[in-house]
Amino acid sequence: MPIARKSLVSLEATPYYHIVSRCCRRCFILGKDAITKKDYSHRQKWIENRLEELPKIFNIKIASYAIMSNHFHLVVFIDQEESKQLTDLEIALRWHQLYKVTMLTQKFANGENLSKVELDAVTIKINEWRERLLDLV
Repeated sequence: MPIARKSLVSLEATPYYHIVSRCCRRCFILGKDAITKKDYSHRQKWIENRLEELPKIFNIKIASYAIMSNHFHLVVFIDQEESKQLTDLEIALRWHQLYKVTMLTQKFANGENLSKVELDAVTIKINEWRERLLDLV
């Protein structure tokens, strides 16, 4: 029986992980389909483009990758040191590139004055995001 990924990841053991992602129903949607003879190889570039963009946001770096016709492999490095060195503002700006923002974190990112209570709420949220930017799960 498969084991949940959160049970397998231990940053104390190693920061490197091998990830495999298969296409739905193992269809050949990233290369030539053996049955229909259609060529979907152009989709591989979509994945490559995303693999170039996401490490700029997350603290997970791509060590190597291979894109096959119905799945792909990644070897990733989880960069805890980079995460520790990022300021709260840098974490907020990275998170805002991918996800909807709250009014408070938007005010924080724009440099607006926040009350003590608002700043505490933003700090809690940013600490959560800092963890998520390192998370494979």
